[in-house]
Amino acid sequence: MSTYNAGDLQVLKGLDAVRMRPGMYIGTTGSRGLHHLLWEIVDNSIDEAANGYGDTVRVTLHKDGSASVEDNGRGIPVDTHPTLGISGVEVVYTQLHAGGKFSGKNYAYSGGLHGVGASVVNALSEWLVCEVYANYTVYRQEFASVWDEKEGKIISGKPMTPLKKMGNTRKKGNKTTFLPDKRVFEDVEFHHETVSRRLRELAYLNKGIRIVLTDERLTGDGRETVYCYEGGIVDYVRYLNAEKDPLTPEIISLEGGRDDFFFRCAFQLTDGYTENMFSYVNSIPTGEGGTHETGFKAAYTRAMNEYARRVGILKEKDANLTGEDYREGMTAVLACYVKNPQFEGQTKGRLGNSEVRPLIEGLVYDQLSLYLEHLDHQETAAKLMEKACAAAQVREAARKAKDIARQKSSLEAAPLVGKLSSCTGRRPEENELFIVEGDSAGGSAKQGRDRRFQAILPLRGKPLNAEKKRLDQVLMNEEFRSLITALGTGIGEEFKLSALKYHRIIILADADQDGAHIRAILLTFFYRYMKELVLNGHVFIGTPPLYLVKKGQMSEYVYDDKALPAAVKRMGKGYAIQRYKGLGEMNPEQLWDTTMNPAHRTLVQVTLEDAAQAERMVTVLMGDKVEPRRLYISDHANFNKVDQFEGWVKG
Repeated sequence: MSTYNAGDLQVLKGLDAVRMRPGMYIGTTGSRGLHHLLWEIVDNSIDEAANGYGDTVRVTLHKDGSASVEDNGRGIPVDTHPTLGISGVEVVYTQLHAGGKFSGKNYAYSGGLHGVGASVVNALSEWLVCEVYANYTVYRQEFASVWDEKEGKIISGKPMTPLKKMGNTRKKGNKTTFLPDKRVFEDVEFHHETVSRRLRELAYLNKGIRIVLTDERLTGDGRETVYCYEGGIVDYVRYLNAEKDPLTPEIISLEGGRDDFFFRCAFQLTDGYTENMFSYVNSIPTGEGGTHETGFKAAYTRAMNEYARRVGILKEKDANLTGEDYREGMTAVLACYVKNPQFEGQTKGRLGNSEVRPLIEGLVYDQLSLYLEHLDHQETAAKLMEKACAAAQVREAARKAKDIARQKSSLEAAPLVGKLSSCTGRRPEENELFIVEGDSAGGSAKQGRDRRFQAILPLRGKPLNAEKKRLDQVLMNEEFRSLITALGTGIGEEFKLSALKYHRIIILADADQDGAHIRAILLTFFYRYMKELVLNGHVFIGTPPLYLVKKGQMSEYVYDDKALPAAVKRMGKGYAIQRYKGLGEMNPEQLWDTTMNPAHRTLVQVTLEDAAQAERMVTVLMGDKVEPRRLYISDHANFNKVDQFEGWVKG
């Protein structure tokens, strides 16, 4: 055995920890992590504007792959730090856990609280340049991640120049330009749509602030876009519901707060069946919710039930309606501003401040109760109650349907005989469920699989489009009932992620229009009724090959049209091409080798990058309105790709 003593303990200096474990700070070194760098700098500028120190943020994507963020705020302090002996600029970009947001004196509300944002960006960039405009002077300092021969390693974010005075200016603010390091990231190209969506979202959340996106890689009208919304989150709800049918034209808006807390919400009900709530804390999206969402939901349910009893809709003997009844079809945006928010982790997915819930609950209850009692709002209140009562009836019908289904064993093992081929493994975290299009492909998959950990569920016909159906209608569909049973989680209010039998759910469909439609239907079902599966990374798309190129004993599988010419060239003369029209054309061995074998296959993990955009795209692609879908498909669809949902999910 080797010895282990104090000399084996490694102490990481400066920004080395970021370079060695970037995932701890930005989540991933993929596309999401790359864009997280940009969000860190943008959020700093937004914090300045949100606290009244500026009104404009400019984001520029340069041709060389770098990005710039400029604001007209106060700028980073340029004087010398009293204990470190270096400029404020160098402190911000080279010291972890250093910044002006800890005490609360400089910012009433801010999204960056850990003091690592700017320094992490510097550590993971090839180079970074900071310019500060203050005191009628332009200050500039350059940093870079360079190889040190003496140390035998890369020194991250090393100051290459001192802070210099470069000239005079009347401008105020700060400008940061950085080039992500290709030695760190798998992909170093900023995606225009991803950046555009986030900046639009920030403009909605910070009404009146002007955000300008310039993409130097583009030409024409798309080169520069300005986002500025005087209506704030009310305009945001209107945007989210643009392709839906609202119950009333009015968007309800409530707000209030005190010195260290402020809350604003806007919501509107539609004729749909699903609830869509998007919450933010200090402009940071909280996709996992938290105490602000809990407080809003509790207050909304209480106010609506009390109103229903006052006007006689609910009698003394009647049970209260549930929160889900009242929120069916709701689109809501919650914007909470907290002086000292407690987030879960650096990615800030959930708010944990316990004091926030009663504050929001009291505020929303008082204001919503007054709103419902106002004479001008009686028609709106009546429609909200009518919608909730209809939802309650459907809920009761769904409950009865599930009870009947249980009695008939419709949601037990009986209907899966001859359908589900389960695996022998009993560890859910290792098991996979392939949802396969058609009996023919299902047969090949069953024969080719590794039955120790791979289960197969063939689909016999297309399931329903869950976007257009209520829960009770979904439960009546045989294909969905089989899927619910196989997964073991239940559905709706009974959903339990801990009961999931397979931690990889893999959609395996043909690479044609029918296969794309089945993928879309299944993704819509998971998104609407089992969203936690997507949020926790359990849903995948299998990628079968499109071609087999053969020459003698040599063969090569090709997965898209772009790769075909190169494969043909490698084979040389005398090759033959087989085009797979469907999974059923592959024998079990071929399906295993290309699509199911963990050693060789490629899976696309379905994740939720932008909840608001995902909601809008599901409505456009799967909703009742034809024209928005026609326009989107004509602009974006490519049925030879597995990522036709690109723009709302990424793998």
